[in-house]
Amino acid sequence: MAGFSTSRTLAFGDCDPSGIAYFPTYLDYLVKVLEAFFADLGHPWPQMVTEQKIGTPTVTLNLTFEKPGFHGDDMTFHLEVVKVGRTSMDLRHRVVANGEVLWRADHRVVATSLETHRPVPWPDELRRALEQSLADQM
Repeated sequence: MAGFSTSRTLAFGDCDPSGIAYFPTYLDYLVKVLEAFFADLGHPWPQMVTEQKIGTPTVTLNLTFEKPGFHGDDMTFHLEVVKVGRTSMDLRHRVVANGEVLWRADHRVVATSLETHRPVPWPDELRRALEQSLADQM
């Protein structure tokens, strides 16, 4: 799987009392990885929000847990652009620790106006960056 990757260590505060990752924490990680992805494309969320008035809410998320994550695991988050639509984008996530996949997710986000809360087309420059990310994976 090509695409964007970043790493993070599973912290004590992100685990339940048994030392296993508390699953809602993964959703927080997923959002942080998505934010880092947009910044890596040259379109940081603070700029999108304040200057372009565009948000990227999740509309679909299908997540499958394969193995538990444990306190101290070094996790690598892989994000792949699967499809870029007029107002939406499909992503695939894979999270690996110790050479094993912990979880996978199929994820759709939509560009929305922060003023109307309705879908809007991706701005041209951002669309080109997203399509380039998709092309780089092929």
